Amino acid sequence: MKLSQRIQDITGGGSGGWDLYFRARALKEAGAPIIELTVGEHDIRTSADILDAMHEAARSGHTGYAAIPGTRDLREAVAARITAQSGVPTTARNVTITPGGQSALFASHNAMLDAGDTGLFIDPYYATYPGTIRAVGGIPQTVPAEAARGFQPRGADIDTAAKATHAKSLLINSPNNPTGAVYTADTLQEIARATIDNDMWLISDEVYDSQIWEGAHISPRALPDMAQRTLVVGSMSKSHAMTGSRVGWVCGPEDVIDYLITLSTHTTYGVPGYIQDAATFALGQGASVEEQVAAPFRRRRLLTRDLLAKQNVVHAAPIQGAMYVMLDIRATGMSGEDFGNALLDGEQIAVMPGESFGAAAAGHIRVAMTVDDDVFVDAMTRLIGFAATLATGETA
Repeated sequence: MKLSQRIQDITGGGSGGWDLYFRARALKEAGAPIIELTVGEHDIRTSADILDAMHEAARSGHTGYAAIPGTRDLREAVAARITAQSGVPTTARNVTITPGGQSALFASHNAMLDAGDTGLFIDPYYATYPGTIRAVGGIPQTVPAEAARGFQPRGADIDTAAKATHAKSLLINSPNNPTGAVYTADTLQEIARATIDNDMWLISDEVYDSQIWEGAHISPRALPDMAQRTLVVGSMSKSHAMTGSRVGWVCGPEDVIDYLITLSTHTTYGVPGYIQDAATFALGQGASVEEQVAAPFRRRRLLTRDLLAKQNVVHAAPIQGAMYVMLDIRATGMSGEDFGNALLDGEQIAVMPGESFGAAAAGHIRVAMTVDDDVFVDAMTRLIGFAATLATGETA
């Protein structure tokens, strides 16, 4: 008996870039005092008010099959949030609810790609992007965004990749994981122009839209002639610290959403009703709740900048958004992967190697700002000191 080649090839034959994470997690489970700065998991939990709403919905009986597209109330709440943030009139007909943002990415690529079609995405990228494209039978192809340009992609590079591969879709992510870049208005205009000129669909992963430290979040769906060729992926995970609840959405043209609802009928069969009710309650609390969830990362960004300003070995990409810092450690003479493994062994601090997120992030590491302030400052201080030791060749 043989498994399908498609499922065997999801990670492209490797671990999907998670080797160091798995090693750190194994050490922690064995009792080692590892400080994990690896994954985008808040150090606060879902608020008690949201959990109370979830509990009440379950106790009230919303535990059976829920509406597969999402409940009317939640779809309308999501549509209202998108309208307020983007300025694009949006209704429930433009929204379908999914089990988290990752499911939304999978569904979106199912709609855009046939087997053998190429899907473009920006490098550096979130580690699941290429596997998601392979999982729908597509061919993943990167478009580089250079560190020297603040990891802002160029329209000319998108053009080149699209023409060479006859790509059908482009996936972007701003605010960006892993780099923290927030795409500028000029960058998004270039992306829109390249998308239109090459007749591609655009999938815009906007799960970090509530975490903006510099600049402004602009949804490409709001740009001229883009609403009918753009799918926006969103999630409650980052904005409301509801990572485990698995509530996401796709927003796009009504006819595309109708097909995605059909896909849900044959795959996930929707999201539990009591969880949807909790998400509806959470969105109803307004933007102030999202600001409270984002506040620790805004604070730790400033702490990071203060620490980095005192030395000249480790440098940060512009920390404009999201809960991560992308650090350039090339002065140590090591790759991101080698540095990350050495840091784990020497300081018991776990980070993600830049190479986990693509070739454009080589020589970098991604640090998640997801531990208590005091622990974070201690870890960053030790990380910077460790890098300085490597750069000078001195022994500790």
